[in-house]
Amino acid sequence: MDSNAVSLTSVTKNFGPVRAVDGLTLTIPRGQTVALLGPNGAGKSTTISMLLGLVPPDSGQVSLFGHGPERAVRLGEVGAMPQEGGLIPRVTVRELLTFAGGTYAAPLPLGQVLALAQITDLPDRRVDKLSGGQAQRVRFAMALIGDPELIVLDEPTAALDVEARREFWAGMRGLATKGKTILFSTHYLDEADEQADRVVVINCGRVVADGTSAEIKRVVALTTVSVTAGGEVAWLGRLPGVRRLEVRGDRVRLRSSDPDATVMALAEAGAVRNLEVTPADLEDAFVVLTAKERV
Repeated sequence: MDSNAVSLTSVTKNFGPVRAVDGLTLTIPRGQTVALLGPNGAGKSTTISMLLGLVPPDSGQVSLFGHGPERAVRLGEVGAMPQEGGLIPRVTVRELLTFAGGTYAAPLPLGQVLALAQITDLPDRRVDKLSGGQAQRVRFAMALIGDPELIVLDEPTAALDVEARREFWAGMRGLATKGKTILFSTHYLDEADEQADRVVVINCGRVVADGTSAEIKRVVALTTVSVTAGGEVAWLGRLPGVRRLEVRGDRVRLRSSDPDATVMALAEAGAVRNLEVTPADLEDAFVVLTAKERV
C-alpha cells in the first residue's frame, strides 16, 4: 500500500485567464488530520475538486493511495462532504443513506453512521424538511457510509452551532484514532488550531505555509504586548521588536517580533502599566501569510 493518502505534484488549473492553482505540491501521509486554509479565491475548492476527480488538472499529477482520484472514488477509499450541495428531496434520511450505502461493497451499518453523524433522531425525517444544520450532518453521514480511508470535508461546521461543532469534532477525533486520514477546509481558524495535526495555508494557488499550528505561529506571527498608556503613544511604535502599533481606548497593543526586548524597553521607560503579553494565534499568522502574497 502507498504510505501517502494524498499526493499532488506541480498541479496547475486555469479557468480562462485566472490561474486558480499554480504549481501546487502537497503530500499527506495516511492517518494525518490536515486543515487546508486560505482566503476566498485562494484555490482551496479547486484543489479539493481535483482531489475528488471532479475537475482535471491542466498539468501535474494527483494521486490518492497510489492511483488516480476516479479509481479511489470507485473503490470507496474516499468520502467527501461538500459545503453545499443538493440532497435528494422527498425521501427520508434512512432511504437516502440506505441507497448511498448500496453503492459500496462494504458500507458501514446504518445505525453506526447515524450515531457518528449525530442524527439518530432523524432517520424517518424527509430530507427536504431538515434545517441547515441537520442537512449538514446528513452530508457528513453520506461521506462516512462507505467507510472511506480518506475523508474530505469542505467547511464541515459552517451551519452548526457551538455545541454541535464541539460534538462534531469529538466524532472526528474518534475517526482519527482509527487511522482515518482527514482533510478539511474551514474559515474557523480555532478549529484548525485545535483539531489539525498539520496546517497547510494556500494563497494564489500556492502553498505559503505548511507545518503544525505551533510551528506556523512561531515562525510567522507576532506576539502582542499590551499596556495602559496616556498621552502621546507614537514613540511606543519605535521600541525594539515592535512591528505594528494599535490603540484601543487607553490600551496600546504592540505587535512584536521580539517581545522580550519590547517588554525590557517598556520597563526602562517606566511605561509598564497593566502589562499583558499574548502569544500569537493562528489568525495572526494567517493574516500575515495571506497579506504577503497579495502585495
